[in-house]
Amino acid sequence: MFKHKGNTRTLSHNLKIASVLSFVAGIVNVVGFLSVARLTTNVTGHFAFLVDEVRNLNFWGALIFFLYILFFLLGSFCSNLIVEAVSRKNERYMYIIPAVIELLIITAIALFGKPLVSGAPDIIACSLLFAMGLQNSLVTGISNAVVRTTHLTGLFTDLGIELSQLFFYKEKEQKKKLFSSIKLRLTIISFFFWVD
Repeated sequence: MFKHKGNTRTLSHNLKIASVLSFVAGIVNVVGFLSVARLTTNVTGHFAFLVDEVRNLNFWGALIFFLYILFFLLGSFCSNLIVEAVSRKNERYMYIIPAVIELLIITAIALFGKPLVSGAPDIIACSLLFAMGLQNSLVTGISNAVVRTTHLTGLFTDLGIELSQLFFYKEKEQKKKLFSSIKLRLTIISFFFWVD
Protein backbone atom coordinates (compact mmCIF):
# COMPACT_ATOMS: atom_id res chain seq x y z
CA MET A 1 0.00 0.00 0.00
CA PHE A 2 2.77 2.44 0.93
CA LYS A 3 5.38 1.14 -1.49
CA HIS A 4 4.38 2.92 -4.69
CA LYS A 5 4.08 6.69 -5.09
CA GLY A 6 2.46 9.03 -7.62
CA ASN A 7 2.51 7.80 -11.21
CA THR A 8 3.86 4.37 -10.27
CA ARG A 9 0.61 3.63 -8.42
CA THR A 10 -2.02 1.51 -10.11
CA LEU A 11 -5.76 1.47 -9.57
CA SER A 12 -5.27 -1.62 -7.44
CA HIS A 13 -2.79 0.21 -5.17
CA ASN A 14 -5.15 3.15 -4.79
CA LEU A 15 -8.18 0.91 -4.13
CA LYS A 16 -6.30 -0.87 -1.34
CA ILE A 17 -5.15 2.26 0.44
CA ALA A 18 -8.49 3.99 -0.18
CA SER A 19 -10.54 1.16 1.27
CA VAL A 20 -8.42 0.72 4.39
CA LEU A 21 -7.94 4.38 5.22
CA SER A 22 -11.48 5.49 4.38
CA PHE A 23 -12.70 2.68 6.66
CA VAL A 24 -10.47 4.09 9.42
CA ALA A 25 -11.81 7.60 8.76
CA GLY A 26 -15.37 6.27 8.90
CA ILE A 27 -14.68 4.71 12.28
CA VAL A 28 -13.08 7.91 13.57
CA ASN A 29 -16.01 9.92 12.20
CA VAL A 30 -18.64 7.79 13.96
CA VAL A 31 -16.74 7.33 17.21
CA GLY A 32 -15.84 11.01 17.40
CA PHE A 33 -19.42 12.08 16.85
CA LEU A 34 -21.02 9.51 19.16
CA SER A 35 -18.51 9.88 21.99
CA VAL A 36 -17.87 13.62 22.07
CA ALA A 37 -20.42 15.02 19.58
CA ARG A 38 -17.67 16.58 17.46
CA LEU A 39 -16.74 16.30 13.79
CA THR A 40 -13.37 14.58 13.84
CA THR A 41 -12.43 13.79 10.24
CA ASN A 42 -12.59 17.15 8.48
CA VAL A 43 -12.76 20.88 9.14
CA THR A 44 -15.40 22.19 6.75
CA GLY A 45 -18.17 22.32 9.35
CA HIS A 46 -15.83 23.81 11.92
CA PHE A 47 -15.34 26.89 9.75
CA ALA A 48 -19.08 27.53 9.80
CA PHE A 49 -19.22 27.05 13.58
CA LEU A 50 -16.18 29.32 14.03
CA VAL A 51 -17.80 32.13 12.07
CA ASP A 52 -21.07 31.67 13.99
CA GLU A 53 -19.26 31.88 17.34
CA VAL A 54 -17.44 35.04 16.28
CA ARG A 55 -20.71 36.55 15.04
CA ASN A 56 -22.26 35.81 18.45
CA LEU A 57 -19.19 37.30 20.17
CA ASN A 58 -18.50 33.96 21.88
CA PHE A 59 -14.75 34.11 21.52
CA TRP A 60 -14.06 31.10 23.76
CA GLY A 61 -16.29 28.95 21.52
CA ALA A 62 -14.59 30.45 18.46
CA LEU A 63 -11.19 29.56 19.91
CA ILE A 64 -12.24 25.91 20.31
CA PHE A 65 -13.32 25.68 16.67
CA PHE A 66 -10.13 27.45 15.62
CA LEU A 67 -8.14 24.82 17.55
CA TYR A 68 -10.00 22.02 15.74
CA ILE A 69 -9.01 23.53 12.40
CA LEU A 70 -5.47 24.16 13.60
CA PHE A 71 -4.96 20.58 14.81
CA PHE A 72 -6.10 19.14 11.46
CA LEU A 73 -3.67 21.53 9.74
CA LEU A 74 -0.88 20.58 12.16
CA GLY A 75 -1.49 16.90 11.45
CA SER A 76 -1.20 17.53 7.74
CA PHE A 77 1.90 19.67 8.23
CA CYS A 78 3.62 17.14 10.50
CA SER A 79 2.82 14.24 8.17
CA ASN A 80 4.41 15.92 5.18
CA LEU A 81 7.31 17.24 7.25
CA ILE A 82 8.06 13.69 8.42
CA VAL A 83 7.71 12.27 4.89
CA GLU A 84 10.06 14.87 3.45
CA ALA A 85 12.64 14.53 6.25
CA VAL A 86 12.63 10.72 6.28
CA SER A 87 12.71 10.47 2.47
CA ARG A 88 16.10 12.18 2.51
CA LYS A 89 17.47 9.44 4.78
CA ASN A 90 15.54 6.31 3.83
CA GLU A 91 12.56 6.35 1.47
CA ARG A 92 11.48 2.96 2.72
CA TYR A 93 10.05 4.36 5.95
CA MET A 94 8.81 7.76 4.85
CA TYR A 95 5.11 6.79 4.84
CA ILE A 96 5.22 4.29 7.67
CA ILE A 97 6.10 6.81 10.39
CA PRO A 98 3.03 9.08 9.93
CA ALA A 99 0.83 5.97 9.71
CA VAL A 100 2.29 4.63 12.97
CA ILE A 101 1.77 8.00 14.68
CA GLU A 102 -1.86 7.98 13.54
CA LEU A 103 -2.26 4.43 14.82
CA LEU A 104 -0.76 5.37 18.20
CA ILE A 105 -3.05 8.39 18.59
CA ILE A 106 -6.19 6.42 17.74
CA THR A 107 -5.13 3.52 19.98
CA ALA A 108 -4.35 5.88 22.89
CA ILE A 109 -7.77 7.53 22.55
CA ALA A 110 -9.45 4.10 22.41
CA LEU A 111 -7.62 2.79 25.47
CA PHE A 112 -7.30 5.86 27.66
CA GLY A 113 -9.86 8.35 26.35
CA LYS A 114 -12.89 7.36 28.43
CA PRO A 115 -12.19 9.85 31.27
CA LEU A 116 -11.75 12.60 28.66
CA VAL A 117 -15.17 12.00 27.07
CA SER A 118 -17.01 13.89 29.79
CA GLY A 119 -14.12 15.86 31.28
CA ALA A 120 -12.23 17.13 28.24
CA PRO A 121 -13.93 16.18 24.96
CA ASP A 122 -12.02 18.85 23.06
CA ILE A 123 -8.75 17.00 23.73
CA ILE A 124 -10.21 13.92 22.05
CA ALA A 125 -11.51 16.01 19.14
CA CYS A 126 -8.17 17.77 18.64
CA SER A 127 -6.27 14.48 18.84
CA LEU A 128 -8.52 12.78 16.29
CA LEU A 129 -8.43 15.81 13.98
CA PHE A 130 -4.63 15.77 14.18
CA ALA A 131 -4.65 12.06 13.29
CA MET A 132 -6.98 12.66 10.35
CA GLY A 133 -4.80 15.54 9.15
CA LEU A 134 -1.85 13.12 9.24
CA GLN A 135 -3.82 10.54 7.28
CA ASN A 136 -5.22 12.90 4.67
CA SER A 137 -1.82 14.41 3.96
CA LEU A 138 -0.22 10.98 3.82
CA VAL A 139 -2.71 9.49 1.34
CA THR A 140 -2.77 12.67 -0.74
CA GLY A 141 1.01 12.56 -1.08
CA ILE A 142 1.20 8.85 -1.82
CA SER A 143 -1.50 8.94 -4.49
CA ASN A 144 -0.54 12.24 -6.11
CA ALA A 145 -3.83 13.76 -4.86
CA VAL A 146 -5.93 11.02 -6.47
CA VAL A 147 -7.11 9.55 -3.14
CA ARG A 148 -8.47 11.45 -0.16
CA THR A 149 -10.03 9.54 2.69
CA THR A 150 -11.16 11.83 5.49
CA HIS A 151 -13.94 13.89 3.89
CA LEU A 152 -16.59 13.33 1.29
CA THR A 153 -17.55 16.71 -0.16
CA GLY A 154 -14.82 16.74 -2.79
CA LEU A 155 -15.39 13.06 -3.54
CA PHE A 156 -19.08 13.61 -4.29
CA THR A 157 -18.19 16.64 -6.41
CA ASP A 158 -15.63 14.66 -8.42
CA LEU A 159 -18.02 11.71 -8.71
CA GLY A 160 -20.77 13.96 -10.06
CA ILE A 161 -18.40 15.44 -12.63
CA GLU A 162 -17.16 12.03 -13.73
CA LEU A 163 -20.65 10.52 -13.96
CA SER A 164 -21.68 13.38 -16.25
CA GLN A 165 -18.57 12.81 -18.37
CA LEU A 166 -19.79 9.28 -19.12
CA PHE A 167 -22.25 10.89 -21.56
CA PHE A 168 -19.47 12.62 -23.49
CA TYR A 169 -16.30 10.52 -23.33
CA LYS A 170 -16.46 8.07 -26.24
CA GLU A 171 -12.88 6.89 -26.72
CA LYS A 172 -12.09 3.53 -25.14
CA GLU A 173 -9.03 4.79 -23.23
CA GLN A 174 -10.94 7.81 -21.85
CA LYS A 175 -13.83 5.59 -20.72
CA LYS A 176 -11.45 3.11 -19.10
CA LYS A 177 -9.72 5.87 -17.13
CA LEU A 178 -13.07 7.39 -16.18
CA PHE A 179 -14.49 4.05 -14.98
CA SER A 180 -11.34 3.44 -12.91
CA SER A 181 -11.71 6.84 -11.26
CA ILE A 182 -15.43 6.29 -10.57
CA LYS A 183 -14.67 2.87 -9.07
CA LEU A 184 -12.04 4.40 -6.80
CA ARG A 185 -14.40 7.14 -5.59
CA LEU A 186 -17.24 4.68 -4.97
CA THR A 187 -14.84 2.47 -3.00
CA ILE A 188 -13.79 5.34 -0.75
CA ILE A 189 -17.38 6.44 -0.20
CA SER A 190 -18.61 2.93 0.52
CA PHE A 191 -15.84 2.15 3.01
CA PHE A 192 -16.33 5.50 4.71
CA PHE A 193 -20.06 4.82 5.07
CA TRP A 194 -19.69 1.14 5.85
CA VAL A 195 -18.99 2.11 9.46
CA ASP A 196 -21.55 4.90 9.55
